[in-house]
Amino acid sequence: MSATIRDIADIETAHAPNPRRGRLPGWGAALTLAAKILLALVFGLPLVFMIVSSFKPDTQIFGDLGGIQAFLPVGNISLNNYVGVFDRVPFAQFLFNSVLISVLTVGLGLIVNSLAAFALSRIRIPGGRIALGVILATLIVPFEVMALPLLWEVNQLPYFDGSQIVQGWLDTYTVQIVPFVASAFSIFLFYQYFDSIPRELDEAARVDGAGWFRIYRSIIMPLAGPAIATVAILTFLPAWNQYLWPLMVTQSEAVRPAMVGIDYFKQLNTSWGQIMAYASIITIPVLALFVAFQRSFVNSIASQGLKG
Repeated sequence: MSATIRDIADIETAHAPNPRRGRLPGWGAALTLAAKILLALVFGLPLVFMIVSSFKPDTQIFGDLGGIQAFLPVGNISLNNYVGVFDRVPFAQFLFNSVLISVLTVGLGLIVNSLAAFALSRIRIPGGRIALGVILATLIVPFEVMALPLLWEVNQLPYFDGSQIVQGWLDTYTVQIVPFVASAFSIFLFYQYFDSIPRELDEAARVDGAGWFRIYRSIIMPLAGPAIATVAILTFLPAWNQYLWPLMVTQSEAVRPAMVGIDYFKQLNTSWGQIMAYASIITIPVLALFVAFQRSFVNSIASQGLKG
């Protein structure tokens, strides 16, 4: 009996994970760390330069370009550039417009794209695979090809301005939100994630009398946190950075987003310090969003990679 127990213990010990196993040698770990630091510098230094330059006058920005001072907050540091941003343009209105457009695009996009992916993934629909293929085929068409036809189309649609129905969506929030709610890439991401959820959950819920929408709302979506975070980030970024389309469809400052507002600084008297301050402010929401959803975003990408 004791020999048997000893044999079992030896077998478990032999197959137990060794904490030292899989570790890189000392030089390998050092090279990995050096590579990470190098990548951080490559991607982080432009951001550091932008933020530091936003506190400097134009003459000092150009004077510091030849040395390490360009990345250090030294010299004549002040908030004059930030004050100039609000004095030169209606920045508060531009920022509000960008936040409103991006939040509504993300919110509506999560609902519409997840519902479409749920129907394609969980419900047996004739021709569902073909429909998914057609949706994915639209990814190869660049937006610049569709911009002019889309501009003509939205200019023909009726719009209620609060008092009467007029023709055309131009110079409205609607024209900057609705065309970008449905996304083939977001549908694909949701589809991939939903397809990995066991279908036995659907069957059990159906036995209990739950409908498809109840299954979507109470079972599938609560389990799709990483996919929701990923789609939210990937929807927010293009909505926040949109430039060409708002430039084409907006004429008034009341609905113009922040990205178009940067053109105000490219006039006859260009102020690079104010441009850096403007760019720093509009970069903060993007960084905040990524930091907030970083863990879910990475988990979603990792799970998709393991599944694929």
